[in-house]
Amino acid sequence: MSIIYETTGRAREYFELAANLYSGCEHACRYCYGATVTHKDPKEFFGKPRVRGGVLKELTKDAARLPSNEVRHILLSFVTDPYQPLEEELKITRRAIQILHAEALAVAILTKGGLRATRDFDLLNKSDLFGVTLVFEDEATRAIWEPYAAPTGERIKTLRMAKERGIPTWVSFEPVFDPAQTLSLIAHCADVIDVFKVGTLNYREEGKMINWKKFAQAAVELLDDLGANYYIKKDLARHIGRPQGIRKGLLPK
Repeated sequence: MSIIYETTGRAREYFELAANLYSGCEHACRYCYGATVTHKDPKEFFGKPRVRGGVLKELTKDAARLPSNEVRHILLSFVTDPYQPLEEELKITRRAIQILHAEALAVAILTKGGLRATRDFDLLNKSDLFGVTLVFEDEATRAIWEPYAAPTGERIKTLRMAKERGIPTWVSFEPVFDPAQTLSLIAHCADVIDVFKVGTLNYREEGKMINWKKFAQAAVELLDDLGANYYIKKDLARHIGRPQGIRKGLLPK
């Protein structure tokens, strides 16, 4: 398949199937690894994002090739954002959801696009997942690191709106720059999150300053107290002797 792909490594801990509809991302988060993993010049990746050539045609072919009993979600997206500003005009993600649903395939969304994503809530159903990335509770800090992404409060609002429509929700708590902010976000947003996925901070020097064992212990204790469905990624779980990761509850693939 050319658009839908089997994930590997750290990405596979979240979802086993994914598709990137865009090349590049206008959100330009300072910690983003997208340009690196796609071997793109950062100025091009963040400054001149575009739709991948023939993406909807190829997605249609890929979707038809998957077995009729496929139950795994197809994530939109890992390396880019399905609801970056380009999507408002182009509606590529909307069409992609329709294509995948036509083959009875479940969709998982991961975005920092905020309310832009709610336009497609009429398409999503209880078999799908709507998710956001939450990193910073402090808005001033968020604006520095995620300059063109939606504010944290707006992302949380979209989770609540999805939840009210009966769409299952999830959150990626990664990267983690400030454990205290992450734990506070987990506690304050628990009522609108169906699945929690928690990681660390990779590829950055700031990660060396964090007591990951203390954070992992606190995260597990908090999530258990909340009775949550969660996955603690291997990079974090290894600090408390669980290198295989920690899964609790019914988690989607």
